[in-house]
Amino acid sequence: MARTAEHRLPRRRRRRLTVALAVLLTAGGAGGATAAWNTRQGSPQAAPEHPVELDTVKVARTDLSTDRTLPGTLGFGPLRTLKGTGAGVLTELPPPGAEAVRGKPLYRVDDRPVTVFFGDTPFFRALDKPGLRGRDVTVLADNLRALGYDIGHTANRAPTRTGTGGTEFTPELSAALKRWQGDTGQEATGTLTPGRALVLPGPARVNTVTAAPGDPVEGEVLTYTTTAKSVALTVDAAGVGALRTGQSVTITLPDSREVPGTVTAVARAVQGDSADDQSGQTGPPTVAVTVTPRHAGDVKGLDSASVQVRFTATDRKGVLAVPVTALLALSEGGYALQRPDSSLVAVETGMFADGMVEVSGAGVSEGMTVVTAS
Repeated sequence: MARTAEHRLPRRRRRRLTVALAVLLTAGGAGGATAAWNTRQGSPQAAPEHPVELDTVKVARTDLSTDRTLPGTLGFGPLRTLKGTGAGVLTELPPPGAEAVRGKPLYRVDDRPVTVFFGDTPFFRALDKPGLRGRDVTVLADNLRALGYDIGHTANRAPTRTGTGGTEFTPELSAALKRWQGDTGQEATGTLTPGRALVLPGPARVNTVTAAPGDPVEGEVLTYTTTAKSVALTVDAAGVGALRTGQSVTITLPDSREVPGTVTAVARAVQGDSADDQSGQTGPPTVAVTVTPRHAGDVKGLDSASVQVRFTATDRKGVLAVPVTALLALSEGGYALQRPDSSLVAVETGMFADGMVEVSGAGVSEGMTVVTAS
């Protein structure tokens, strides 16, 4: 049986041909083949009349961003404990799920209503003398005004270094208090004693009732949450810098619906990062983040649920970028871009996102044409 020309070549020459062929194939892969080896004739074959057409792209200036998704829990927020003040016996308590409304009673002591006001300072003393001034008086004045009562002229002054300041308890304010007491079926005294009204930070929802009728009012009465639903996230401390108050996020609900949300709180305390941490948490340090659905109606049918929160983790504006397929890995390390004339331009890579990569380096410019894999 006749042997081909390649088979008739000495063994050493065949090895050289193999190496030469590999070199040519490598050159063709990097810059397009200009010649092909004809193993039968043992000589190079002329390049085709129509060279292989290369796929090219232009270096673009664009914005790149990467998203991150974390699990969260939708609910009514953290629990708070309400403790009763004053003297007396609890005679009526609200059911779980009841809402605390400004100007309405939340429970009864000695069969008299204890009314809800909103503010940041509890009633810690009797408001019964004209001329008293303080932040507790401010809470009374603000709530009566919000309930539609004319409180007259109330002089305000900024708190001093000793913590004094606030609104003055004037005869006009006392008269407004008296009118409100009469309108709500209370004894119209024009004065207020601790225990006759309670102060909450805002609208609240009763979570659990921990006391029972017949218990003394002094002590834990119930736990409550806000009425607004929110999502609680636990974010690793190293990555929490990507989140800021007011930032827009996307919440994915259990039925796969995506609804808009906003970061409303980023805790300052880091849990699990020191021996002084009292949370009992083990593992990497984390930070608590609160996200609120932008439209309450989007989560109206859910009281509690596991959700996903997606947010922009990294954002780069106005960078030069190319498709990842345009990168060439160099044998000596690093990356390059290839021009249509087969010359290479070394680049530094930055952020990768959505199939694109940020590139920089001498000779890299916006609009430059480079070769890319098809």
